[in-house]
Amino acid sequence: MFGIEFVPSDPALKIGYLSKLAEDVGFETVWITDHYNNRDVYSTLAVLSMLTNRIRLGTGVTNPYTRSPIITASSIASINELSGGRAILGIGPGDKATFDAMGIAWEKPLTRVRESVSVIRALLRKERVTQGGMNAQLSFSAGNIPIYMGAQGPKMLELAGEIADGVLINASHPEDFRAAIPLIRNGVQRAGRDPEDVKVCAYTSFSVDRDRSKAASEARKVVAFIAAGSPDAVLERHGIGVQERDAISKAISKGDFASAMSSVTDKMLDVFSVTGTPDDCRARVDELLATGVNQIVVGSPIGPDKERSIRLIGKNIL
Repeated sequence: MFGIEFVPSDPALKIGYLSKLAEDVGFETVWITDHYNNRDVYSTLAVLSMLTNRIRLGTGVTNPYTRSPIITASSIASINELSGGRAILGIGPGDKATFDAMGIAWEKPLTRVRESVSVIRALLRKERVTQGGMNAQLSFSAGNIPIYMGAQGPKMLELAGEIADGVLINASHPEDFRAAIPLIRNGVQRAGRDPEDVKVCAYTSFSVDRDRSKAASEARKVVAFIAAGSPDAVLERHGIGVQERDAISKAISKGDFASAMSSVTDKMLDVFSVTGTPDDCRARVDELLATGVNQIVVGSPIGPDKERSIRLIGKNIL
């Protein structure tokens, strides 16, 4: 199964055109990111619901801090109705740096995600929710909407195994999934669930072009930010020095993006992205699927030319 991510930094109609193209070449899910500085995720998904026919429509991902779980339940239920039952809710703890910039306290992320998923599931079943001072109930039936959790750390991965229908993991290297999947399985076992009920998605940074150097050049823009935010344990797993990460992070903090990109090594490109020709990318996709991954999400930047890259993926990989 293959999904694709779009950042709504472009108008919804352009995202809709690319989503329809993705549907036509064989993608099964489109994920739209949720960040305050871009177009609204649910407005974008509403447009996509009208411009596509089969592809599943997901938030990739929203969070319980900038949106109340009550509003999230109403919004995703509305998208499910508009799309004829194609909605997926992707939800996670979000990004602390973004919340700091917005003046929002990032408190108890595990608890917030667990409680939010519980509230949203109840509301989607049209139940009245009275916990935590709430007194809320949807006035319309939502249908069955899968909930996927965005997860990175060990405790969040285990929680996803306990309560989610799927897990969205921001990683592009097989070793990261060999480390993550056992943690998800721990949560599955603790909850007494069937492992087949929890889908594992590789939410990759993907860049494909017939010219390997062009694909790599485009990927460096995204990989710089991924490397800068990578925890020590991930760097150690892949043999990347903390000082290399810190140099990129320092350049980004100064707004010196050229230096940040030039500090991205070939090793970082390999670890933090799926990059290269269609054959290169297909080989990495096969490696990821062999770890137990159920869905490959083609995430930013997709390639130097998104439309051409989507067609290349459809023809040579899907």
